[in-house]
Amino acid sequence: MYFDELKLGMTAETAPAEIEKEKMLAFAREYDNIPLHTDEEYAKGTPFGRVIAPGVMSFMAVWAKYLEVDFFGEELLAGKSTRIEWLRPVFAGDVLTGRAVITDLVRRNERNGLAEVTIEVFNQNGDLVLTNVTEAVVKCRPV
Repeated sequence: MYFDELKLGMTAETAPAEIEKEKMLAFAREYDNIPLHTDEEYAKGTPFGRVIAPGVMSFMAVWAKYLEVDFFGEELLAGKSTRIEWLRPVFAGDVLTGRAVITDLVRRNERNGLAEVTIEVFNQNGDLVLTNVTEAVVKCRPV
């Protein structure tokens, strides 16, 4: 979708993303290899009581589902920034869904604009587990 077609408040819901234990542990071992994510005995002694999913992995599981309903499609030129805030732990077996909303639009020039998408991610209990704000550079409709 071209920048000119985007509207503040546009919303898209993502399909569910299940956090599978083996994928979670494999991701953690490769990208976030700390005991809280990989060592079940260690995790039992933490306030969480068990291993938790790496935050980036939790976000990426939902981001992959967001891309299936992506606002921008082929009109996306580039990502500019992303900010993730982790609010609650995510565990193996959790099912995450996201609600993406266009929260800001700034036309930069005749060729493109900056679109901000805020994604709220919820677990199967309806608990907000993380938020993400991503800025993307999106093409304007050719004149």
